[in-house]
Amino acid sequence: MSKLSLSIFRFSLVAISALLSACAGQSPDSNAGGRVHDPYENTNRAIHNFNRGVDKALFRPAAKGYVTVVPRPMVNSFNMFAENLSLPGQAVDYLLQGKPKEMGTTLFRFVVNSTVGFAGLADPASDFEIPRADTDFGETLHVWGVAEGPYLELPLYGPSTARDAVGVVVNLFTNPVDFAPTRPINNLGLYAEVVRRLGDRGLYSDTVDSILYGSSDSYAQLRLIYLQNRRFELASDDEDAYLGLYTDPYAEPSSAAVTDPYEDPYAE
Repeated sequence: MSKLSLSIFRFSLVAISALLSACAGQSPDSNAGGRVHDPYENTNRAIHNFNRGVDKALFRPAAKGYVTVVPRPMVNSFNMFAENLSLPGQAVDYLLQGKPKEMGTTLFRFVVNSTVGFAGLADPASDFEIPRADTDFGETLHVWGVAEGPYLELPLYGPSTARDAVGVVVNLFTNPVDFAPTRPINNLGLYAEVVRRLGDRGLYSDTVDSILYGSSDSYAQLRLIYLQNRRFELASDDEDAYLGLYTDPYAEPSSAAVTDPYEDPYAE
């Protein structure tokens, strides 16, 4: 483990303890139905303003320059390379979630793209109709029943929650690729992820700019978009939670809406 990784790891131990305590203080469904739990809004807004300043001064122009100079196919290849490096870590998360089938598919996708796909710069696995992986340790915590916790905006990273912030930190150290003895570069996965985010920032510049610089309250807009998307994503395997996203959490229960649990819903 490099000095950079060791420093991050030491800091993370304190952060994980604090964040898990914050998550544990809430019931798993306390943020359901569209509620926003943001007790640290003042601090979050300060971090948001810092992130916006960094984006405007550095990341935005660098991203635009990157996608202008580098041909689109190469940008896509670098993004696929970063995605491929993340697959072993995602396989670990699937295993921890009790999903061995998804774990095997993810490892198979990694092997195919790492060999036939020239170390992940191409994506033949998609041509072979091998499903893409899309999970993280934040989702693992969700499967384990850990509550979402308060909304957080992380420096340089962006919107998150207490639970997902723990996931971000843990995923830095759970990817088996990071422990391979033949790695050519320390923190290769981290650098690849930065390049991927640079590419995404450049490719979707108009959309990001409209949120950060075109809305009257970019903090509230980004918070709403993140929470809606994340909750939708995590509820996709839970029908009750999925349908609950579309209910009014503040509506009074109606006695007329109560039905006999033994009644045939299809009876005339």
